[in-house]
Amino acid sequence: MVHGLDSVGTAILAASAAGWLAGVLATINRVVVILASIALVVAAGVLTYSVIVRYVLQIATDWQDEMSVFLIVGAVFMSSAAVQARRGHIGIEAIVGLLPALINRIRQVLVDLAGLAFCAFFAWKSWLLLDEAVVENFHSGSTWAPPLWIPYSLMTAGMALLRVQLLLQVTGGSRGLMSGLRRPSA
Repeated sequence: MVHGLDSVGTAILAASAAGWLAGVLATINRVVVILASIALVVAAGVLTYSVIVRYVLQIATDWQDEMSVFLIVGAVFMSSAAVQARRGHIGIEAIVGLLPALINRIRQVLVDLAGLAFCAFFAWKSWLLLDEAVVENFHSGSTWAPPLWIPYSLMTAGMALLRVQLLLQVTGGSRGLMSGLRRPSA
C-alpha cells in the first residue's frame, strides 16, 4: 500500500493550483487594464491642459509633465502582465510557420524562461529602487517634488505581476512540452 500523493494526483493538484492562480491573475489583469486605460486618458488630458495653459494662456506649468509621466509609467508597468497573457510582448511570429510544432514549443519555453529571468532581475532592481526611495525619502527634482516611491512602487508591482504571468506560462509550456515529448510519433 502506498501512502501520499501519486504522480498523477500531484500533477492534478499542481494543475488546479496553477489554474486557480491563473484565474486570480486574469481577474487582476482585467481590473488593472481598466485602471491603466483610465490613467492614459487622464495623462492625455493633463498634457493637453498643460499645452493650453502654457502656450495659449502663457501660464507656467510645473506639475503636469511629472503627473503625466507617473500615470504613463504606472499604466505601462501595471498592464504588462495583461499584455504578456496575450503574448503581446515577445513573439517571433515570422518563424512560427516555418518550424515544426515541437521546435516551436521548445522555442516558446526558452523565450518565456529568458523573459522570466530578465523580469526577475528587473523586479529585484525595482524593489531596490523602491526601498531606497522610501528609506531615503527621495523626491523628484521639480518644484512640485512628488515622492519617487510612487512610480517605483508601480514599477515593482507591475514587474511582480509580470513575473507571475511568465511563471504560469513557463510551467504551462513546460508541461505541454513534456507531454509532447512523451507522445509516441505516428
